[in-house]
Amino acid sequence: MQITRGKIAKPLKTVIYGPEGIGKTTFATHFPDPLYCDTEGGSHNIDVARTPVPTSWAMLLDIVKEVIADPTLCRTFVLDTADWAERLCVKHICDKYNQSGVETFGYGKGYVYVYEEFGRLLDLLSTLIERGVHVVVTAHAQLRKFEQPDEMGSYDRYELKLSKKTGAQVADMLKEWADLLLFANYKTLVVNVDGQGATKGKNKAQGGQRVMYATHTPSWDAKNRHGLPDEMPFDFKPIAHLFTSTTYTPPAPVPLPAPASAPATTPSATPEPEVLEGDEALAAMSSASSPELTPKLPDALPQALRDLMEKNGVTEQEIMFAVSGKGYYPGDTPIANYDPAFVSGVLIAAWAQVYAMVKANRAATPF
Repeated sequence: MQITRGKIAKPLKTVIYGPEGIGKTTFATHFPDPLYCDTEGGSHNIDVARTPVPTSWAMLLDIVKEVIADPTLCRTFVLDTADWAERLCVKHICDKYNQSGVETFGYGKGYVYVYEEFGRLLDLLSTLIERGVHVVVTAHAQLRKFEQPDEMGSYDRYELKLSKKTGAQVADMLKEWADLLLFANYKTLVVNVDGQGATKGKNKAQGGQRVMYATHTPSWDAKNRHGLPDEMPFDFKPIAHLFTSTTYTPPAPVPLPAPASAPATTPSATPEPEVLEGDEALAAMSSASSPELTPKLPDALPQALRDLMEKNGVTEQEIMFAVSGKGYYPGDTPIANYDPAFVSGVLIAAWAQVYAMVKANRAATPF
């Protein structure tokens, strides 16, 4: 058994949440070399590197997998925001099981499915941590009435704006996953203005300074494992040392075999292209499946499906061929004529399997 001792410097899993407009997206720009996966479009006015906007849950998972495959793309991966990512997850589950909403599953099954599926995303983000990349997840906050089981009465407290149902608490899972959970808010002071005391008199709110909290209180959730102060200015400087002292070295990528060197050619030795006519030309055009030769996709395609097809260089003909191979629709039926429930519940929700069929068909093509 291999036993290690002492501290191990590794990238951090950070969750930052707070009310809308407080500056969570801007705050994340100060992390080392950030790459934004912007699920809600909040980074448009910020000069940062960003991935394509994920329009489906499958596309979001594919983006994370691409960064895992090439961790040199960034030093910090920013998912902005978790609650909008959860909306993609909910839609994915509803489409997959042909339900109109997460409540229609009955007995809380829909929330269990969302909980399990969201856990897949956190597993991928943990893999990204092992590849040497910091992960920052932003989220909105909401006030929720809270009742202590052993106390009389109830009170309001800030929580992550994520689904919270019995047996399927996505918010709790995200908090447990994080190494650093920061709650950002406006610090407001209530001042009595008529001299009759704060209880009976007239009060006025003052202040509004932006602060962040790193430890748990009855009013909000927060945590850290680095001895941070309970309260700090909402600024990157108080936590900057946690990200500049990391000496963690990610595992080296497995080298790919070098391609066989092609024989040297000269311009004069380049063969003239073969001119095809009639049926031969049509056959050659239909067999082209390379992303560089991919024709323009029809405008009638749903945006979520179009994004997945463009991202993977998949043509409409390849989708039609895969669908007809399973007997769903005849091979000459365009995607625009497919049942919308089939498009959302199969082509988008099960994109990984659809794309696997496309690649298998490509590999089976003898030319």
